[in-house]
Amino acid sequence: MEFSDRQLLAACRRGDEEAWEKLVRRYQRLIYTIPHRAGLDESEAAEVFQEVFTTLFQKLDDIDQPDRLQAWLVTTARRKTWRIISRTRSLVQASYDDEADDALLELPDNTPLPDEVVGKLEEQHRVRAAVAELDDRCKKLLTMLYYETEPPAYSMIAATLGTPEGSIGPTRARCLKKLARILKL
Repeated sequence: MEFSDRQLLAACRRGDEEAWEKLVRRYQRLIYTIPHRAGLDESEAAEVFQEVFTTLFQKLDDIDQPDRLQAWLVTTARRKTWRIISRTRSLVQASYDDEADDALLELPDNTPLPDEVVGKLEEQHRVRAAVAELDDRCKKLLTMLYYETEPPAYSMIAATLGTPEGSIGPTRARCLKKLARILKL
């Protein structure tokens, strides 16, 4: 059973470690993506991730809108990312002493993520979370069809799922309907 953010936050407030792990797993990919898209490297993205969840832990009791947790996490990640970018820029500018160092000042992207990119990341996260709520058969099928770089042939999918090849299309349609219900489309 998939718990809502409200339920997980309530359990985290009670000290439930398993709820905390579920909450971190639910949002880790989204939180890591924000600093990566802003041009930070892996260690800086890990720093943002750690700071976001440390801040969440410290402010667990201050979150008055648990249903808006995702927005809170994204905003916090964007702010932490911007602070690291600003700090990096300040350090680079402090060491800047000749025009040959211009390349050091060029960060991949020194602005926070545009809202439309964050919106797209949030939507991708929402779909991934909904797929995770599906039964194993639908989860496997949709993952093979839509998350693989090169979707496998229907014969391969049928062999993996242990079903006839002709049932893949109708099964896909049922799984997409279930996904739409979860997403409330």
